[in-house]
Parts: sequence; structure tokens; C-alpha cells
Amino acid sequence: MRIAQIAPLWESVPPPAYGGAELVVSLLTDELVKRGHEVTLFASGDSVSLAHLEAIHPRALRLDPGVKEHSVYEMLQLGHVYRRSQEFDIIHSHIGCAALPCAPLVKTPTVHTLHGGFSPDNEKLFTHFHNQPYVSISNTQREPRLGLNYVATVYNGINPAAHKFYPQPDESHYLAFLGRISPEKGTHLAIEIAKKSGWHLKMAGKVDRVDVDYFEQEIKPHIDGKQIKYLGEANHVQKNTLMGNAVATLFPITWREPFGLVMIESMVAGTPVIAMELGSTPEIIVHGETGFLCHSVDECVDAVGRVSHLDRNACRDHVVNHFGVKQMTDGYEAVYQQILANRFSKNGHTHQYAESR
Repeated sequence: MRIAQIAPLWESVPPPAYGGAELVVSLLTDELVKRGHEVTLFASGDSVSLAHLEAIHPRALRLDPGVKEHSVYEMLQLGHVYRRSQEFDIIHSHIGCAALPCAPLVKTPTVHTLHGGFSPDNEKLFTHFHNQPYVSISNTQREPRLGLNYVATVYNGINPAAHKFYPQPDESHYLAFLGRISPEKGTHLAIEIAKKSGWHLKMAGKVDRVDVDYFEQEIKPHIDGKQIKYLGEANHVQKNTLMGNAVATLFPITWREPFGLVMIESMVAGTPVIAMELGSTPEIIVHGETGFLCHSVDECVDAVGRVSHLDRNACRDHVVNHFGVKQMTDGYEAVYQQILANRFSKNGHTHQYAESR
């Protein structure tokens, strides 16, 4: 099968540190190539892939201070993809709603994986192009009121073999927090949980421009280098080490997280996750087995006292059995095949895409 993968240009594929969608695109793309598919990856020029790389800009837009209008490069990327659409059997977009106006203009079908959430603005595009085939990354991500044509839910996956397993936390007995330092990720709640429980907290993650004030006002004053430590942005090995040595990883989100790779990256290292029961967390964490689902800071504090009784082997097995790159790629191959099989009805007219089971 000839497949075009459209990746966000903000980060490279794979990302050097933080970048959930870009990591998923990287793992999926390379696994598709290993399975014999002919894959072209449209991404930033500093990306590394087994697929044929087509770059519009030499490096990730986030790293180029000379780029002022990010949308221009996205439009250039889409123009390049759809000008060559006849070269592909299917186009797979990972850039939200941006590809929607282009997709109906060509014969090659596009499937859109929704890595983010909905907003009052982008909902206008989604509802206008509601018949396009969409893939959700969790069932709770879906918004039934929008009437989108979901063809499947395919959970994000990681490569378990690339993550070291830690059968025991280290002797310093700390809690971990990893992710964007932002209100949505609940960094301030992680600090509150650590202080109320009396545990040490090690945090790692990037601070986006829009979150600088939040970091300076709500987070930085609590960082004392003793109980509360901030380690900056972490790469893959650093993330694995940070979470693997922790007693638990805190995931106190304040929004409906569509997936959250941190949860499976923590569990595959053997470390249970204490999370707020919002968005996808009930689909990823087995309450009382691989972590705890909570509804308040006080419940999270209580969970900290119970988390050491959970089986760290069970945490890793849960990820291996449900959230590996194999399961993710199996899901997307089924989606591609279903879309192509249903592309035309018997009379030659475009067929409504059926949900892949």
C-alpha cells in the first residue's frame, strides 16, 4: 500500500523530547515500512524515518526563531501533499482540521487522526466536513453532537522494548510529574499533592510561550530544589529513568485529555499512575491495578499512600498487551483497508465509510 503520512511541523519526527503526536507518527510510520508498505512522510527536515522523507522546512518550526507565520508552512506542506495525491492509495493526516478543505478535492481518500481536542473555532471546520473519515485516539475524545464520521478508535502505542522496566522504585521514594508545564496538565495540582502528602516531587517538561506566566506565577515559587524539583525538558532516556525510579507518576489533568502518552510510558516502566478521572484516563488506567483514578487532590493524596501495594509487573504487562506499536499499527492497517474497500459502492458512487471493528 502507498501511504502518505502528514506530521505536524512544530516538532521533528520523532521529537527529541516532548511531542506526543510526533512520536506516534514516527512509530507508526516506521512500523508500516517494516510491514512492507511504501510510505512517504511529510514532516520537518530534521526528522529521521525509515520512510521517504519530504520536508518543506529544514527543521522543526519550534526551533526556528525566524519563522513568524507557522500556518504558511503548513499550507505549503498540504499543497505539496495534495499536488501529489495520485501517487498514494491513502493519505493519513495527523494535523487536526488543517487538511479538511483539501481532502475532498482529490480522489485519494484522507483519514484524519484527531490528536487534540475541539474548540469553538475548529468545530466549524469539523462539522462542515463531517463526512470525512476520522479516527479517535480514545472513545471519550469523541463529541457525538458534532456528528463526525468516526471509522475507528485506535489507541496510541509505544515500543515497549525501548522502555526499561524498573521492578522497584529507587531509595529516594519520590513522585514524578512529566508533561507540558501548563494548567491543563495540572502541574500546580501535582505540587499540591506532593506537599499535602509530604512526598518529594520531581518534575520534567517544557514550558510553551503561552504558559510562561503560569510557570512564573504558579509553579516557580514552589520549586525549592529539595522537596519540589524541576528538571527542565527531558529526552526519552531521561523520561524513562525519571518515571521508572518513581513510586508513582502524577497525572492530575484538568481537561479532557484525549489520550496522554505519559500514562503508558510510566506504566511500561513499571510505575503506577495516579490520575484525575477525566477524558481518556479510565480507558488507559485499570483502577486499583495499574494506578488510581481520582476526583480531587485529597483522593490523590490518599492514593499515594496505597500505590506501593500495586504490582509493577502488571503495569508493564497492561501496556504490552494493549498499547504497543503492534496493536496501534494493526488498528491503522484495518482502517486503511476498510476505507479503501468502502471507497466505492457497487454502482461506483462514493460509499459512506463504515466503522472498523
